[in-house]
Amino acid sequence: MLILYFLQTILPIVLIVWLALAPPRSSVGFWVQAIAIGLTLLALSYVGIWTFPPWWAVYAFGAFLVGAAGVGLARRRVSTRWPQGIIAWMGLVGFAALGTYAVDKIRIAYAAENVPAEHTVDLASPLGAGTYLVANGGAAPSVNAHATLLDQSVAAHRQYWGTAHRVDLVALDRWGLRADGVMPADPRRYIIFGMPVIAPCAGEVIVAVDGLPDMPVPKVDRTHLAGNHVILRCTKADILLGHFRKGSLRVRVGQQLKVGDPIAQVGNTGNTSEPHLHINAQRPGTPGASFSGAPIPIRIEGRYLARNHRFVVDARGTRP
Repeated sequence: MLILYFLQTILPIVLIVWLALAPPRSSVGFWVQAIAIGLTLLALSYVGIWTFPPWWAVYAFGAFLVGAAGVGLARRRVSTRWPQGIIAWMGLVGFAALGTYAVDKIRIAYAAENVPAEHTVDLASPLGAGTYLVANGGAAPSVNAHATLLDQSVAAHRQYWGTAHRVDLVALDRWGLRADGVMPADPRRYIIFGMPVIAPCAGEVIVAVDGLPDMPVPKVDRTHLAGNHVILRCTKADILLGHFRKGSLRVRVGQQLKVGDPIAQVGNTGNTSEPHLHINAQRPGTPGASFSGAPIPIRIEGRYLARNHRFVVDARGTRP
């Protein structure tokens, strides 16, 4: 994750400063470079995980790019229409390739925000009042790391097939930050840690696991991937909620829950890079492989959530 945060911060800054301080002399080269940088920022806004820097940094980078383009135009004292020399042409071709690559990423990510053409399950919010950001969600691996599990030709994927349409949620503060620090080791420094998890649908608890320890970030438990978790059998699907705080579970197997009933608290147990809530819907799994049922896309409060979508829950419900 630190590498991703570094790239999301440093790469846009380097590209924007480059355009401002060392712009191509040719007009074609300049505008190809400027447009390619803009497309790269747009692609990053989809595929990056904007928990650090926060989600609004993308808009700040966009504003800086506009300013850099103005500075770059002013610095172009000698101008030609087309590049002069092999290095200038290599720069134009390189940025054209970067822009083309970014367009493809944008196309895939945009399509992944549409609800897949299959049965979906509508759920209430599994979290109470707060502002939340989707770290993983959508129908393509570029915006949802778990969507790779949709490929059942890989034998290792079959045991966890049911989690392929999962959504991972983190909580944000008023500044759009999800933790006190860039990537603090103490899970208690993350805003979502300890937040109540509530039933997103009415149903019966068929699996309830507690007792696993909360891990320091970025240590993970690859033996118990969902950590402390619950599977709630609702009318249309089994709903998995995972990575609960140790000792916070408030339900038992066989218990009937109503929408909004308390289940546990968000923690950092299992295979999790940092505290967040995992939620997914699936068909019932097989004995010994409870996550192997066919995955089902979910809508939370009527929204199909993809990476970097944000939503707010207040005392009256949710709003975009």
